[in-house]
Amino acid sequence: MLFKDKVVIVTGASSGVGEACAKQFAAEGAKVVLAARSAEALKTLALSIGQGSLAIATDVADLNSCKTLIDQTIAAFGKIDILVNNAGYHARGDVAECSLEGLDQTIDVNLKGPIRLSHLALPHLLKAPHGSIVNVASLAGRFPLDGEAAYSSSKFGLRAFSLALAEELHETAVTVSLVSPGPIDTGFIMDHIEDVPDIVFSQPMSTADEIAEAILRSALDGRRERAIPAASGLLATAGYLMPGLRRVLKPLLNAQGKKAKAKFLKRGALS
Repeated sequence: MLFKDKVVIVTGASSGVGEACAKQFAAEGAKVVLAARSAEALKTLALSIGQGSLAIATDVADLNSCKTLIDQTIAAFGKIDILVNNAGYHARGDVAECSLEGLDQTIDVNLKGPIRLSHLALPHLLKAPHGSIVNVASLAGRFPLDGEAAYSSSKFGLRAFSLALAEELHETAVTVSLVSPGPIDTGFIMDHIEDVPDIVFSQPMSTADEIAEAILRSALDGRRERAIPAASGLLATAGYLMPGLRRVLKPLLNAQGKKAKAKFLKRGALS
């Protein structure tokens, strides 16, 4: 029971990584606050988790909704020990082809949401014996991806915010961690597979449970960043630091990703 009686807020909890994360925290004794836009999905998840869970319909792109999430958590449990900023949005396609609303929503959910919630939760986290913020970023926050410019920008920004905030808080009992995954086998990618660039599939696919495990480890030890898979994290960093290498590797990665994507499309057709 690694998180017995800890109060944990998980955004984007209605499916995928957020759902897996909520279940793992609950299994370790935490009181889990489930936050997402889908009220019905949250109620179903809360029922499956049972006592100690609280579902709060939340739009992290809306400041008042973020305030309500924090206020209702304090009203119900009196404290916050861990904040997991996992909610994500992706307007796929080249910038010229995307709607301005989609680009705005990507930044609002992926970057402004975690900044807002971190600010609102900090007064409570600082009162905890060991407070923790875990932000779910992406390897797209290390490697600029064409066709995903707004998403990549939001994750670069989230990474910078997290590392800077960790420095600000290094003399406190609050830690700030990043979990930066490559592709994850959830609906976030697989439900829109035709629109996902081939290069994304060039890297090993993780499961939602694997990423959730990394989130729980980060909440425990406060490690600044976990890239998953680690080798993909090194490759993404190398591609960012050496643009020439990125241009050389890109055709090879696209070809590799195209083959992997075809296998996933075939899997979907057979299911």
